[in-house]
Amino acid sequence: MEAASFTSTSQLLTAESTASFSSYSSSSQSLRFLRYKPNAKPLNCKSSRSFSVRASTDDSVVTLLDYGAGNVRSLRNAIKHIGFDIKDVQTPEDILKAKRLIFPGVGAFAPAMDVLNKKGMAEALCTYIEQDRPFLGICLGLQLLFESSEENGPVKGLGLIPGVVGRFDSSKGIRVPHIGWNALQIAKDTQILDDIGNSHVYFVHSYRAMPSDDNREWISSTCKYGDNFIASIQRGNVHAVQFHPEKSGDVGLSVLRRFLNPKSGKTQKLVQGNASKLAKRVIACLDVRTNDKGDLVVTKGDQYDVREHTKENEVRNLGKPVDLAGQYYKDGADEVSFLNITAFRDFPLGDLPMLKVLRYASENVFVPLTVGGGIRDFKDGNGRYYSSLEVASEYFRSGADKISIGSDAVYAAEEYLKSGVKSGKSSLEQISRVYGNQAVVVSIDPRRVYVKDPKAVEFRTVKVRNPGPNAEEYAWYQCTVSGGREGRPIGAYELAKAVEELGAGEILLNCIDCDGQGKGFDIDLIKLISDAVSIPVIASSGAGTVEHFSEVFRETNASAALAAGIFHRKEVPIQAVKGHLSKEGIEVRM
Repeated sequence: MEAASFTSTSQLLTAESTASFSSYSSSSQSLRFLRYKPNAKPLNCKSSRSFSVRASTDDSVVTLLDYGAGNVRSLRNAIKHIGFDIKDVQTPEDILKAKRLIFPGVGAFAPAMDVLNKKGMAEALCTYIEQDRPFLGICLGLQLLFESSEENGPVKGLGLIPGVVGRFDSSKGIRVPHIGWNALQIAKDTQILDDIGNSHVYFVHSYRAMPSDDNREWISSTCKYGDNFIASIQRGNVHAVQFHPEKSGDVGLSVLRRFLNPKSGKTQKLVQGNASKLAKRVIACLDVRTNDKGDLVVTKGDQYDVREHTKENEVRNLGKPVDLAGQYYKDGADEVSFLNITAFRDFPLGDLPMLKVLRYASENVFVPLTVGGGIRDFKDGNGRYYSSLEVASEYFRSGADKISIGSDAVYAAEEYLKSGVKSGKSSLEQISRVYGNQAVVVSIDPRRVYVKDPKAVEFRTVKVRNPGPNAEEYAWYQCTVSGGREGRPIGAYELAKAVEELGAGEILLNCIDCDGQGKGFDIDLIKLISDAVSIPVIASSGAGTVEHFSEVFRETNASAALAAGIFHRKEVPIQAVKGHLSKEGIEVRM
Protein backbone atom coordinates (compact mmCIF):
# COMPACT_ATOMS: atom_id res chain seq x y z
CA MET A 1 0.00 0.00 0.00
CA GLU A 2 1.38 3.38 -0.95
CA ALA A 3 2.31 5.54 2.01
CA ALA A 4 1.77 9.26 2.23
CA SER A 5 4.51 11.47 0.80
CA PHE A 6 6.73 13.29 3.30
CA THR A 7 9.44 15.90 2.82
CA SER A 8 12.99 15.46 4.03
CA THR A 9 14.08 16.18 7.57
CA SER A 10 17.01 18.15 6.19
CA GLN A 11 14.63 21.05 5.52
CA LEU A 12 13.78 21.31 9.20
CA LEU A 13 16.96 21.01 11.18
CA THR A 14 18.12 24.17 12.90
CA ALA A 15 18.42 25.18 16.54
CA GLU A 16 16.91 23.85 19.74
CA SER A 17 13.14 23.54 20.01
CA THR A 18 11.42 26.37 21.86
CA ALA A 19 8.22 24.56 22.72
CA SER A 20 7.33 23.98 26.36
CA PHE A 21 5.02 21.21 27.51
CA SER A 22 5.48 21.01 31.26
CA SER A 23 1.90 22.13 31.94
CA TYR A 24 0.57 18.99 30.21
CA SER A 25 2.49 16.49 32.30
CA SER A 26 0.44 13.72 33.87
CA SER A 27 3.04 13.13 36.56
CA SER A 28 5.34 15.22 38.69
CA GLN A 29 8.25 13.80 36.77
CA SER A 30 9.98 16.23 34.40
CA LEU A 31 12.39 14.51 32.07
CA ARG A 32 14.23 14.39 28.82
CA PHE A 33 14.67 10.92 27.39
CA LEU A 34 18.03 9.34 26.79
CA ARG A 35 17.95 6.77 24.03
CA TYR A 36 18.83 3.31 25.21
CA LYS A 37 22.27 2.32 23.90
CA PRO A 38 23.31 -1.08 25.21
CA ASN A 39 25.89 -1.71 22.50
CA ALA A 40 25.03 0.31 19.44
CA LYS A 41 23.26 3.41 18.33
CA PRO A 42 19.57 2.80 17.46
CA LEU A 43 18.61 3.02 13.83
CA ASN A 44 18.07 6.50 12.39
CA CYS A 45 17.63 8.31 15.69
CA LYS A 46 20.45 10.81 15.44
CA SER A 47 21.20 13.12 18.34
CA SER A 48 23.71 15.30 16.49
CA ARG A 49 20.96 17.56 15.18
CA SER A 50 18.24 19.55 16.86
CA PHE A 51 14.96 20.99 15.64
CA SER A 52 13.47 24.45 15.73
CA VAL A 53 9.73 24.08 15.48
CA ARG A 54 7.07 25.68 17.65
CA ALA A 55 4.15 23.51 18.71
CA SER A 56 0.57 24.12 17.69
CA THR A 57 -1.55 25.95 20.25
CA ASP A 58 -4.91 24.64 19.02
CA ASP A 59 -6.37 22.62 21.91
CA SER A 60 -9.01 20.97 19.70
CA VAL A 61 -6.54 19.37 17.27
CA VAL A 62 -4.63 16.10 17.58
CA THR A 63 -1.87 15.20 15.14
CA LEU A 64 -2.08 11.70 13.65
CA LEU A 65 0.92 9.85 12.22
CA ASP A 66 -0.74 7.59 9.66
CA TYR A 67 1.99 6.02 7.55
CA GLY A 68 -0.46 4.32 5.21
CA ALA A 69 -1.05 0.76 6.43
CA GLY A 70 -4.16 -0.87 7.83
CA ASN A 71 -7.36 0.53 9.27
CA VAL A 72 -6.81 3.93 10.84
CA ARG A 73 -10.33 5.09 9.94
CA SER A 74 -11.69 3.65 13.19
CA LEU A 75 -9.23 5.68 15.24
CA ARG A 76 -10.11 8.80 13.26
CA ASN A 77 -13.77 8.18 13.96
CA ALA A 78 -13.11 7.62 17.66
CA ILE A 79 -11.16 10.89 17.92
CA LYS A 80 -13.93 12.79 16.13
CA HIS A 81 -16.53 11.06 18.31
CA ILE A 82 -14.76 12.46 21.38
CA GLY A 83 -14.83 15.95 19.87
CA PHE A 84 -11.35 16.55 18.45
CA ASP A 85 -10.18 17.48 14.98
CA ILE A 86 -7.31 15.71 13.24
CA LYS A 87 -4.23 17.02 11.51
CA ASP A 88 -2.38 14.43 9.44
CA VAL A 89 1.38 14.26 9.39
CA GLN A 90 2.64 15.15 5.93
CA THR A 91 6.21 16.15 6.83
CA PRO A 92 8.58 15.55 9.76
CA GLU A 93 7.93 19.17 10.71
CA ASP A 94 4.29 18.28 11.41
CA ILE A 95 5.45 15.85 14.10
CA LEU A 96 7.52 18.52 15.78
CA LYS A 97 4.69 21.06 15.66
CA ALA A 98 2.21 18.69 17.27
CA LYS A 99 0.71 19.54 20.62
CA ARG A 100 -0.51 15.96 20.93
CA LEU A 101 0.68 13.12 18.71
CA ILE A 102 -0.97 9.73 18.20
CA PHE A 103 0.90 7.01 16.34
CA PRO A 104 -1.47 4.13 15.47
CA GLY A 105 1.00 1.54 14.22
CA VAL A 106 -0.75 -1.06 12.07
CA GLY A 107 0.72 -4.06 10.26
CA ALA A 108 4.20 -5.55 10.44
CA PHE A 109 7.27 -4.11 12.17
CA ALA A 110 9.72 -4.07 9.24
CA PRO A 111 7.51 -2.24 6.68
CA ALA A 112 6.58 0.33 9.32
CA MET A 113 10.21 1.08 10.17
CA ASP A 114 11.03 1.19 6.48
CA VAL A 115 8.42 3.89 5.89
CA LEU A 116 9.52 5.90 8.93
CA ASN A 117 13.14 5.81 7.81
CA LYS A 118 12.55 6.51 4.13
CA LYS A 119 10.21 9.42 4.82
CA GLY A 120 12.40 11.00 7.49
CA MET A 121 9.93 10.29 10.28
CA ALA A 122 12.13 8.25 12.62
CA GLU A 123 14.41 11.07 13.70
CA ALA A 124 11.58 13.55 14.17
CA LEU A 125 9.60 11.01 16.18
CA CYS A 126 12.55 10.29 18.47
CA THR A 127 13.13 14.00 19.02
CA TYR A 128 9.47 14.60 19.83
CA ILE A 129 9.38 11.78 22.38
CA GLU A 130 12.72 12.70 23.94
CA GLN A 131 11.33 16.15 24.66
CA ASP A 132 8.64 14.52 26.84
CA ARG A 133 5.79 15.78 24.72
CA PRO A 134 2.28 14.29 24.72
CA PHE A 135 2.46 11.04 22.75
CA LEU A 136 0.24 7.98 22.45
CA GLY A 137 1.44 4.94 20.54
CA ILE A 138 -1.05 2.19 19.72
CA CYS A 139 -0.21 -1.49 19.10
CA LEU A 140 2.74 -1.41 16.68
CA GLY A 141 3.15 2.21 17.80
CA LEU A 142 4.25 0.77 21.15
CA GLN A 143 6.47 -1.96 19.71
CA LEU A 144 8.44 0.40 17.47
CA LEU A 145 9.69 2.27 20.57
CA PHE A 146 11.82 -0.74 21.53
CA GLU A 147 15.31 -1.64 20.35
CA SER A 148 14.33 -4.26 17.79
CA SER A 149 11.83 -6.92 16.76
CA GLU A 150 12.16 -10.57 15.77
CA GLU A 151 9.28 -10.18 13.28
CA ASN A 152 10.83 -10.93 9.87
CA GLY A 153 14.06 -9.89 11.50
CA PRO A 154 15.83 -8.96 13.56
CA VAL A 155 14.74 -5.45 12.59
CA LYS A 156 15.95 -2.38 14.47
CA GLY A 157 13.35 -0.15 16.10
CA LEU A 158 13.54 3.40 17.40
CA GLY A 159 15.55 2.26 20.40
CA LEU A 160 13.87 4.48 22.99
CA ILE A 161 12.95 1.63 25.36
CA PRO A 162 15.23 -1.31 26.20
CA GLY A 163 14.00 -4.67 25.01
CA VAL A 164 13.37 -6.89 21.99
CA VAL A 165 9.87 -7.53 20.63
CA GLY A 166 9.39 -11.28 20.20
CA ARG A 167 6.67 -13.66 19.08
CA PHE A 168 4.29 -15.29 21.54
CA ASP A 169 5.33 -18.86 22.36
CA SER A 170 2.55 -21.16 21.18
CA SER A 171 4.30 -24.14 22.80
CA LYS A 172 2.94 -22.84 26.12
CA GLY A 173 -0.57 -23.84 25.07
CA ILE A 174 -1.73 -20.44 23.83
CA ARG A 175 -3.10 -19.54 20.43
CA VAL A 176 -1.14 -17.12 18.30
CA PRO A 177 -2.11 -14.44 17.34
CA HIS A 178 -3.42 -13.14 20.65
CA ILE A 179 -6.86 -12.00 19.48
CA GLY A 180 -9.64 -10.84 21.73
CA TRP A 181 -10.62 -9.10 24.93
CA ASN A 182 -8.17 -9.55 27.79
CA ALA A 183 -7.59 -8.07 31.25
CA LEU A 184 -4.91 -5.62 32.38
CA GLN A 185 -2.80 -5.74 35.52
CA ILE A 186 -2.12 -2.11 36.40
CA ALA A 187 1.50 -1.61 37.48
CA LYS A 188 1.42 2.10 38.39
CA ASP A 189 -0.87 5.07 38.44
CA THR A 190 -1.30 6.63 35.04
CA GLN A 191 -4.15 8.95 34.25
CA ILE A 192 -5.23 7.41 30.96
CA LEU A 193 -5.78 3.98 32.56
CA ASP A 194 -7.84 5.23 35.51
CA ASP A 195 -10.92 3.07 36.23
CA ILE A 196 -10.23 0.41 33.58
CA GLY A 197 -8.33 -2.13 35.66
CA ASN A 198 -11.37 -4.42 35.94
CA SER A 199 -12.39 -4.16 32.30
CA HIS A 200 -11.48 -6.08 29.17
CA VAL A 201 -9.65 -4.33 26.34
CA TYR A 202 -9.14 -5.55 22.78
CA PHE A 203 -5.82 -7.02 21.64
CA VAL A 204 -4.83 -8.33 18.21
CA HIS A 205 -1.13 -9.14 17.79
CA SER A 206 1.40 -11.97 17.39
CA TYR A 207 4.42 -10.17 18.86
CA ARG A 208 4.94 -8.56 22.25
CA ALA A 209 7.54 -6.88 24.44
CA MET A 210 8.45 -8.50 27.74
CA PRO A 211 9.14 -6.84 31.11
CA SER A 212 12.75 -6.68 32.27
CA ASP A 213 14.80 -4.85 34.87
CA ASP A 214 15.97 -2.47 32.15
CA ASN A 215 12.47 -1.38 31.08
CA ARG A 216 10.53 -1.82 34.32
CA GLU A 217 10.30 1.92 35.03
CA TRP A 218 8.39 2.38 31.77
CA ILE A 219 5.69 -0.25 32.42
CA SER A 220 2.24 0.99 33.42
CA SER A 221 0.36 -2.29 32.89
CA THR A 222 0.89 -5.89 31.87
CA CYS A 223 -1.37 -8.60 30.46
CA LYS A 224 -1.30 -12.34 31.09
CA TYR A 225 -1.21 -14.48 27.95
CA GLY A 226 1.14 -17.39 28.37
CA ASP A 227 3.52 -15.01 30.11
CA ASN A 228 3.02 -11.50 31.40
CA PHE A 229 3.80 -9.12 28.55
CA ILE A 230 3.88 -5.32 28.43
CA ALA A 231 0.37 -4.01 27.79
CA SER A 232 1.17 -0.31 28.19
CA ILE A 233 4.03 2.05 29.01
CA GLN A 234 4.14 5.54 30.48
CA ARG A 235 6.91 7.93 31.33
CA GLY A 236 6.14 11.60 31.76
CA ASN A 237 3.83 12.64 28.93
CA VAL A 238 4.72 9.62 26.78
CA HIS A 239 2.19 6.78 26.66
CA ALA A 240 1.79 3.70 24.47
CA VAL A 241 -0.61 0.77 24.61
CA GLN A 242 -0.46 -2.67 23.02
CA PHE A 243 -4.26 -2.93 22.91
CA HIS A 244 -6.54 -0.96 20.59
CA PRO A 245 -8.51 1.71 22.49
CA GLU A 246 -10.47 2.58 19.33
CA LYS A 247 -11.70 -1.03 19.27
CA SER A 248 -12.29 -1.44 23.01
CA GLY A 249 -15.77 0.10 23.24
CA ASP A 250 -16.52 2.63 25.99
CA VAL A 251 -13.42 1.54 27.90
CA GLY A 252 -11.17 2.40 24.98
CA LEU A 253 -12.91 5.70 24.33
CA SER A 254 -12.22 6.57 27.97
CA VAL A 255 -8.48 5.96 27.42
CA LEU A 256 -8.46 8.24 24.37
CA ARG A 257 -10.48 10.89 26.16
CA ARG A 258 -8.08 11.01 29.10
CA PHE A 259 -5.09 11.32 26.80
CA LEU A 260 -6.59 14.02 24.60
CA ASN A 261 -8.06 16.11 27.40
CA PRO A 262 -6.37 15.20 30.71
CA LYS A 263 -7.55 18.31 32.55
CA SER A 264 -11.25 18.07 31.77
CA GLY A 265 -12.09 15.27 34.19
CA LYS A 266 -15.11 14.61 32.00
CA THR A 267 -15.10 10.90 31.39
CA GLN A 268 -18.00 8.57 31.01
CA LYS A 269 -18.67 6.49 34.12
CA LEU A 270 -17.62 2.98 33.17
CA VAL A 271 -19.54 -0.13 34.12
CA GLN A 272 -17.32 -1.98 36.57
CA GLY A 273 -16.32 -5.35 35.21
CA ASN A 274 -14.65 -8.44 36.61
CA ALA A 275 -12.06 -9.07 33.92
CA SER A 276 -9.38 -11.58 34.87
CA LYS A 277 -8.27 -13.30 31.64
CA LEU A 278 -8.90 -13.65 27.92
CA ALA A 279 -12.65 -13.68 27.32
CA LYS A 280 -14.57 -15.86 24.93
CA ARG A 281 -15.97 -13.71 22.13
CA VAL A 282 -19.56 -13.48 20.89
CA ILE A 283 -19.65 -12.26 17.29
CA ALA A 284 -22.59 -10.95 15.29
CA CYS A 285 -22.45 -11.79 11.58
CA LEU A 286 -24.26 -9.89 8.83
CA ASP A 287 -24.59 -11.56 5.42
CA VAL A 288 -24.91 -8.60 3.07
CA ARG A 289 -26.11 -8.67 -0.53
CA THR A 290 -28.23 -6.75 -2.98
CA ASN A 291 -31.88 -7.74 -3.22
CA ASP A 292 -33.83 -7.86 -6.47
CA LYS A 293 -34.48 -4.12 -6.23
CA GLY A 294 -30.79 -3.32 -6.00
CA ASP A 295 -30.84 -2.39 -2.29
CA LEU A 296 -28.09 -3.61 0.01
CA VAL A 297 -29.69 -5.69 2.78
CA VAL A 298 -28.78 -8.12 5.55
CA THR A 299 -30.03 -11.58 4.75
CA LYS A 300 -29.69 -15.07 6.21
CA GLY A 301 -29.49 -18.41 4.52
CA ASP A 302 -30.95 -21.81 5.28
CA GLN A 303 -28.03 -24.06 4.36
CA TYR A 304 -26.77 -21.09 2.28
CA ASP A 305 -30.12 -20.51 0.48
CA VAL A 306 -31.00 -16.82 1.10
CA ARG A 307 -34.31 -16.68 -0.81
CA GLU A 308 -37.76 -16.96 0.73
CA HIS A 309 -39.71 -20.05 -0.20
CA THR A 310 -42.57 -18.02 -1.64
CA LYS A 311 -44.03 -17.40 -5.05
CA GLU A 312 -41.95 -14.24 -5.42
CA ASN A 313 -38.79 -16.08 -4.30
CA GLU A 314 -37.34 -12.79 -3.09
CA VAL A 315 -34.09 -12.35 -1.15
CA ARG A 316 -34.73 -12.64 2.60
CA ASN A 317 -34.46 -9.10 4.03
CA LEU A 318 -33.60 -8.81 7.72
CA GLY A 319 -32.60 -5.16 7.88
CA LYS A 320 -30.10 -2.50 6.90
CA PRO A 321 -26.46 -3.43 7.53
CA VAL A 322 -25.27 -0.15 9.08
CA ASP A 323 -28.26 0.07 11.43
CA LEU A 324 -27.91 -3.54 12.55
CA ALA A 325 -24.16 -3.21 13.10
CA GLY A 326 -24.75 -0.17 15.31
CA GLN A 327 -27.41 -1.99 17.30
CA TYR A 328 -25.21 -5.04 17.84
CA TYR A 329 -22.42 -2.79 19.11
CA LYS A 330 -24.83 -1.29 21.66
CA ASP A 331 -26.04 -4.78 22.55
CA GLY A 332 -22.52 -5.87 23.48
CA ALA A 333 -21.25 -7.79 20.45
CA ASP A 334 -17.50 -8.32 20.75
CA GLU A 335 -17.04 -8.09 16.99
CA VAL A 336 -19.18 -7.48 13.94
CA SER A 337 -18.52 -9.47 10.78
CA PHE A 338 -19.79 -8.49 7.33
CA LEU A 339 -19.90 -11.17 4.67
CA ASN A 340 -20.44 -9.63 1.24
CA ILE A 341 -22.32 -12.28 -0.72
CA THR A 342 -23.30 -9.89 -3.50
CA ALA A 343 -22.15 -11.07 -6.91
CA PHE A 344 -19.44 -8.58 -7.80
CA ARG A 345 -17.09 -10.95 -9.51
CA ASP A 346 -16.31 -8.59 -12.37
CA PHE A 347 -15.05 -5.66 -10.33
CA PRO A 348 -14.68 -5.95 -6.55
CA LEU A 349 -13.29 -2.43 -6.10
CA GLY A 350 -16.39 -1.07 -7.81
CA ASP A 351 -18.62 -2.54 -5.12
CA LEU A 352 -19.06 0.91 -3.62
CA PRO A 353 -22.15 0.17 -1.49
CA MET A 354 -20.18 -2.34 0.61
CA LEU A 355 -17.34 0.11 1.09
CA LYS A 356 -19.85 2.71 2.22
CA VAL A 357 -21.29 0.23 4.71
CA LEU A 358 -17.87 -0.12 6.29
CA ARG A 359 -17.26 3.62 6.34
CA TYR A 360 -20.59 4.44 7.93
CA ALA A 361 -20.52 1.51 10.37
CA SER A 362 -17.06 2.43 11.65
CA GLU A 363 -18.29 5.92 12.58
CA ASN A 364 -20.22 4.56 15.56
CA VAL A 365 -19.05 0.97 16.05
CA PHE A 366 -15.95 0.83 18.25
CA VAL A 367 -15.34 -2.91 18.24
CA PRO A 368 -13.52 -4.88 15.51
CA LEU A 369 -15.07 -5.10 12.05
CA THR A 370 -14.33 -8.01 9.72
CA VAL A 371 -15.33 -8.14 6.07
CA GLY A 372 -15.20 -10.96 3.55
CA GLY A 373 -16.13 -11.52 -0.06
CA GLY A 374 -14.31 -10.87 -3.32
CA ILE A 375 -10.82 -10.50 -1.90
CA ARG A 376 -8.68 -11.92 -4.71
CA ASP A 377 -6.57 -10.94 -7.71
CA PHE A 378 -8.56 -9.84 -10.75
CA LYS A 379 -8.66 -7.83 -13.97
CA ASP A 380 -11.40 -5.31 -14.60
CA GLY A 381 -13.30 -4.86 -17.84
CA ASN A 382 -10.52 -2.67 -19.22
CA GLY A 383 -7.87 -5.28 -18.57
CA ARG A 384 -6.35 -3.48 -15.59
CA TYR A 385 -4.88 -5.87 -13.04
CA TYR A 386 -5.54 -5.46 -9.32
CA SER A 387 -3.79 -7.60 -6.73
CA SER A 388 -5.66 -9.04 -3.79
CA LEU A 389 -3.44 -6.82 -1.66
CA GLU A 390 -4.91 -3.72 -3.34
CA VAL A 391 -8.43 -5.03 -2.81
CA ALA A 392 -7.76 -5.75 0.87
CA SER A 393 -6.16 -2.32 1.29
CA GLU A 394 -9.36 -0.70 0.05
CA TYR A 395 -11.34 -2.59 2.67
CA PHE A 396 -8.88 -1.62 5.40
CA ARG A 397 -9.02 2.04 4.39
CA SER A 398 -12.80 1.87 4.52
CA GLY A 399 -12.91 0.64 8.11
CA ALA A 400 -12.22 -3.11 8.18
CA ASP A 401 -9.89 -4.41 10.89
CA LYS A 402 -9.68 -7.91 9.48
CA ILE A 403 -10.45 -9.40 6.09
CA SER A 404 -11.87 -12.85 5.51
CA ILE A 405 -10.76 -14.97 2.55
CA GLY A 406 -12.81 -17.95 1.38
CA SER A 407 -12.51 -19.61 -2.02
CA ASP A 408 -9.14 -18.08 -2.85
CA ALA A 409 -7.66 -19.61 0.31
CA VAL A 410 -8.93 -23.04 -0.73
CA TYR A 411 -7.20 -22.80 -4.09
CA ALA A 412 -3.98 -21.57 -2.44
CA ALA A 413 -4.04 -24.46 0.04
CA GLU A 414 -4.63 -27.01 -2.71
CA GLU A 415 -1.65 -25.70 -4.66
CA TYR A 416 0.54 -25.63 -1.56
CA LEU A 417 -0.33 -29.21 -0.58
CA LYS A 418 0.31 -30.33 -4.14
CA SER A 419 3.66 -28.61 -4.63
CA GLY A 420 4.92 -28.35 -1.07
CA VAL A 421 6.12 -24.83 -1.91
CA LYS A 422 4.79 -21.50 -0.70
CA SER A 423 4.50 -19.34 -3.79
CA GLY A 424 4.12 -16.10 -1.86
CA LYS A 425 1.67 -14.96 -4.53
CA SER A 426 -1.66 -16.02 -3.03
CA SER A 427 -3.95 -13.41 -1.52
CA LEU A 428 -3.49 -15.07 1.87
CA GLU A 429 0.29 -14.83 1.74
CA GLN A 430 0.44 -11.31 0.30
CA ILE A 431 -1.94 -9.74 2.79
CA SER A 432 -0.48 -11.59 5.76
CA ARG A 433 3.03 -10.48 4.81
CA VAL A 434 2.12 -6.79 4.67
CA TYR A 435 -0.53 -6.45 7.37
CA GLY A 436 0.41 -9.32 9.66
CA ASN A 437 -1.40 -12.64 10.01
CA GLN A 438 -3.66 -11.20 12.71
CA ALA A 439 -5.43 -9.21 9.94
CA VAL A 440 -6.31 -12.32 7.89
CA VAL A 441 -9.21 -14.69 8.60
CA VAL A 442 -9.81 -17.77 6.46
CA SER A 443 -13.46 -18.75 6.13
CA ILE A 444 -13.98 -22.50 5.68
CA ASP A 445 -17.29 -23.76 4.29
CA PRO A 446 -17.34 -27.57 4.65
CA ARG A 447 -20.05 -30.12 4.08
CA ARG A 448 -20.27 -33.37 6.03
CA VAL A 449 -19.57 -36.55 4.03
CA TYR A 450 -20.43 -39.77 5.87
CA VAL A 451 -18.32 -42.90 5.44
CA LYS A 452 -18.50 -46.36 6.98
CA ASP A 453 -14.77 -46.95 6.93
CA PRO A 454 -12.43 -44.06 7.86
CA LYS A 455 -9.65 -45.73 5.88
CA ALA A 456 -11.70 -45.49 2.70
CA VAL A 457 -10.82 -41.80 2.19
CA GLU A 458 -7.54 -39.89 2.20
CA PHE A 459 -8.88 -37.10 4.38
CA ARG A 460 -9.02 -36.86 8.18
CA THR A 461 -12.26 -38.33 9.52
CA VAL A 462 -14.00 -38.14 12.87
CA LYS A 463 -16.33 -40.47 14.68
CA VAL A 464 -19.58 -38.50 14.71
CA ARG A 465 -22.02 -38.18 17.57
CA ASN A 466 -25.00 -38.64 15.31
CA PRO A 467 -24.68 -41.46 12.74
CA GLY A 468 -25.37 -40.82 9.06
CA PRO A 469 -28.49 -41.79 7.09
CA ASN A 470 -27.15 -45.31 6.56
CA ALA A 471 -25.85 -45.68 10.12
CA GLU A 472 -22.37 -44.45 9.14
CA GLU A 473 -20.28 -43.75 12.22
CA TYR A 474 -17.61 -41.61 10.55
CA ALA A 475 -17.48 -38.51 8.41
CA TRP A 476 -15.00 -36.20 6.74
CA TYR A 477 -15.70 -32.58 5.95
CA GLN A 478 -15.40 -31.64 2.30
CA CYS A 479 -14.48 -28.01 1.67
CA THR A 480 -16.49 -26.00 -0.82
CA VAL A 481 -16.05 -22.79 -2.82
CA SER A 482 -18.37 -20.32 -4.53
CA GLY A 483 -20.75 -20.03 -1.59
CA GLY A 484 -21.01 -23.78 -1.05
CA ARG A 485 -21.95 -24.51 -4.64
CA GLU A 486 -18.81 -26.45 -5.59
CA GLY A 487 -17.10 -29.19 -3.62
CA ARG A 488 -13.32 -29.45 -3.70
CA PRO A 489 -10.95 -32.40 -3.19
CA ILE A 490 -9.68 -31.19 0.17
CA GLY A 491 -10.90 -31.74 3.71
CA ALA A 492 -11.47 -29.09 6.37
CA TYR A 493 -8.69 -30.55 8.52
CA GLU A 494 -6.17 -30.47 5.67
CA LEU A 495 -7.25 -26.97 4.65
CA ALA A 496 -6.98 -25.59 8.18
CA LYS A 497 -3.46 -26.94 8.63
CA ALA A 498 -2.36 -25.58 5.26
CA VAL A 499 -3.75 -22.05 5.65
CA GLU A 500 -2.16 -21.75 9.08
CA GLU A 501 1.20 -22.42 7.45
CA LEU A 502 0.43 -19.95 4.64
CA GLY A 503 -0.22 -17.11 7.07
CA ALA A 504 -3.81 -17.18 8.29
CA GLY A 505 -4.25 -15.66 11.74
CA GLU A 506 -7.72 -16.98 12.47
CA ILE A 507 -10.22 -19.48 11.10
CA LEU A 508 -13.94 -18.87 10.71
CA LEU A 509 -15.37 -22.38 10.70
CA ASN A 510 -18.80 -22.73 9.12
CA CYS A 511 -20.82 -25.87 8.46
CA ILE A 512 -23.25 -26.02 5.56
CA ASP A 513 -25.21 -28.88 7.16
CA CYS A 514 -25.89 -26.84 10.32
CA ASP A 515 -26.45 -23.45 8.71
CA GLY A 516 -29.79 -21.95 9.70
CA GLN A 517 -30.96 -25.11 11.49
CA GLY A 518 -30.82 -23.77 15.07
CA LYS A 519 -29.85 -27.16 16.46
CA GLY A 520 -26.41 -26.26 17.68
CA PHE A 521 -22.89 -25.98 16.35
CA ASP A 522 -21.18 -28.98 14.75
CA ILE A 523 -19.15 -29.94 17.82
CA ASP A 524 -17.37 -32.80 15.99
CA LEU A 525 -16.10 -30.45 13.29
CA ILE A 526 -15.14 -27.61 15.63
CA LYS A 527 -13.27 -29.90 18.00
CA LEU A 528 -11.42 -31.47 15.07
CA ILE A 529 -10.19 -28.14 13.71
CA SER A 530 -9.61 -26.26 16.98
CA ASP A 531 -7.46 -29.16 18.21
CA ALA A 532 -5.51 -29.24 14.95
CA VAL A 533 -4.31 -25.63 14.72
CA SER A 534 -2.64 -23.14 17.06
CA ILE A 535 -4.47 -20.08 15.72
CA PRO A 536 -7.87 -18.98 17.06
CA VAL A 537 -10.98 -20.69 15.67
CA ILE A 538 -14.41 -19.03 15.44
CA ALA A 539 -17.32 -21.46 15.65
CA SER A 540 -20.14 -20.67 13.22
CA SER A 541 -23.39 -22.15 11.88
CA GLY A 542 -26.24 -23.66 13.88
CA ALA A 543 -26.69 -21.60 17.06
CA GLY A 544 -30.29 -21.57 18.23
CA THR A 545 -30.18 -21.19 22.03
CA VAL A 546 -27.89 -19.73 24.68
CA GLU A 547 -26.96 -23.27 25.70
CA HIS A 548 -25.42 -23.88 22.29
CA PHE A 549 -22.79 -21.23 23.07
CA SER A 550 -21.77 -22.72 26.40
CA GLU A 551 -21.69 -26.17 24.81
CA VAL A 552 -19.24 -25.14 22.09
CA PHE A 553 -16.96 -23.35 24.55
CA ARG A 554 -16.98 -26.26 27.01
CA GLU A 555 -16.49 -29.07 24.54
CA THR A 556 -14.07 -27.50 22.05
CA ASN A 557 -11.15 -25.09 22.00
CA ALA A 558 -13.05 -22.45 20.01
CA SER A 559 -12.00 -18.91 20.90
CA ALA A 560 -15.24 -17.30 19.70
CA ALA A 561 -18.73 -18.18 18.55
CA LEU A 562 -20.63 -16.42 15.80
CA ALA A 563 -24.33 -16.19 15.07
CA ALA A 564 -26.56 -14.32 12.67
CA GLY A 565 -30.22 -15.24 12.28
CA ILE A 566 -31.04 -15.61 15.98
CA PHE A 567 -29.70 -12.09 16.57
CA HIS A 568 -31.36 -10.59 13.48
CA ARG A 569 -34.76 -12.05 14.36
CA LYS A 570 -34.31 -11.11 18.05
CA GLU A 571 -34.87 -14.70 19.09
CA VAL A 572 -31.82 -14.68 21.38
CA PRO A 573 -30.34 -11.33 22.50
CA ILE A 574 -26.57 -10.98 22.70
CA GLN A 575 -26.75 -10.02 26.37
CA ALA A 576 -28.75 -13.18 27.09
CA VAL A 577 -25.93 -15.22 25.58
CA LYS A 578 -23.31 -13.40 27.64
CA GLY A 579 -25.35 -13.57 30.82
CA HIS A 580 -25.73 -17.32 30.40
CA LEU A 581 -22.02 -17.81 29.69
CA SER A 582 -21.07 -15.77 32.74
CA LYS A 583 -23.36 -17.85 34.97
CA GLU A 584 -21.76 -20.97 33.56
CA GLY A 585 -18.32 -19.73 34.63
CA ILE A 586 -17.15 -18.84 31.12
CA GLU A 587 -15.40 -15.46 31.04
CA VAL A 588 -16.97 -12.91 28.70
CA ARG A 589 -16.82 -9.16 28.29
CA MET A 590 -19.93 -7.71 29.90
